[in-house]
Amino acid sequence: MDQYFIIDFDSTFTQVEALDELARISLKNHPDRENIYKKIEDLTNASMEGKLSFTQSLENRVKLLEANRDHLKQLVTHLKKKVSTSFSRNTVFFKNHADEVLIVSGGFKEFITPVVTEYFIKKENIYANTFVFDEEGNIIGYDRSNPLSQEGGKVKLLKELNLQGEIFGIGDGYSDFQLKESGMIKKFFAFTENIERKSVAEKADHITPSFDEFLYINKLPRAISYPKNRIKCLVIGNVEEEALSLMRKEGYNIREKDSIEEKYLQEAGILFCDEENQPTPEQLQNAGRLKVIGIFGKINGRKLMEAACENGIIIFDDPKNNPRNEDFIPRRVIAFMNEGKTHTSCNFPDLQPPRNNNAHRLIHIHKNVPGILAKINDVFARHNINIVGEFLVTNPQIGYVITDVNTGYDPEVLNELKAIEHTIKFRLLY
Repeated sequence: MDQYFIIDFDSTFTQVEALDELARISLKNHPDRENIYKKIEDLTNASMEGKLSFTQSLENRVKLLEANRDHLKQLVTHLKKKVSTSFSRNTVFFKNHADEVLIVSGGFKEFITPVVTEYFIKKENIYANTFVFDEEGNIIGYDRSNPLSQEGGKVKLLKELNLQGEIFGIGDGYSDFQLKESGMIKKFFAFTENIERKSVAEKADHITPSFDEFLYINKLPRAISYPKNRIKCLVIGNVEEEALSLMRKEGYNIREKDSIEEKYLQEAGILFCDEENQPTPEQLQNAGRLKVIGIFGKINGRKLMEAACENGIIIFDDPKNNPRNEDFIPRRVIAFMNEGKTHTSCNFPDLQPPRNNNAHRLIHIHKNVPGILAKINDVFARHNINIVGEFLVTNPQIGYVITDVNTGYDPEVLNELKAIEHTIKFRLLY
């Protein structure tokens, strides 16, 4: 059965509401601009939450804009920098599914098309409103015959398209939910990476905090193996907000507690702690999901480092606790989680591999005994998988291998790599 992906633009494909942003450009010298901004934002939210008809909202917003073609050019430049992070990293998905991805929006083609076509989305698959201009290039209205300018427009459009297959809807607003309510799509995914509208999220089949989560749930190819919103970052002690802000921006699930409790440590993939609240070596024995510890201060000693190595957990510390330098703890943690980089770690051998965008990256951590690399490569050879890059570094306790391969693989490959004797931890990165 064919599959189609109906994706909203404002606050979904991009992080912002484009008409709100256009108002900030076109009205920046207007003496009453703040009041007008507020009116436009209120109209946007009322419509998205289903409290005001889309037709009324759109008409009133366009009247307030006082925008022209030059303002639209500035808007497009701005929007290209505001594509939602999880969409921008999954460009390959859009390239491989160009025929099945449709942008369906109550926004306007004049600013949507230049943004989304850079992600291999076909012009003929972009459905949105169009502005009407006067001879000087000022926006004086919009095409009212377009179904997307009307209440229930997305439903009307899909009825006209009559797509045959399994249809998924992804969006943040009430008009997106209407597709599900009308029976036009199989499942509606409330996209909350940028904003969560509770009235919409409550009615969704799934809440998806990122596009990675949508791809993961539906077993579709994705840029990262495991959605970051599913990885818990446990925070203990005095950890400054700037660090947590960086992790939230990456999409991690932040959980703040007063002390290290076993049940929370067992669920954590990342641990942030200050110098006074470090885990004990014994606590690490049962932290099976924990991949990295960031200590905002100096590590307690060698026993903790050795226990972390035994369990395949990397540690970064910062004795000077300087948030302004390039070695700020969250930046190092993010580099490890995204790329496998171990530079400046307390306990892992140093490795800074370049990113390979046309490959899958796998990480294998094992006891430092002879022959492990040969066994890893034997698994790839038996499954006819080509290695495009491989890096091995060791210290007295562990070996750390990163392998980049250029083809897909059967899950059995991963199981065999995990089963190699002396394996401590295995991870598919992307």
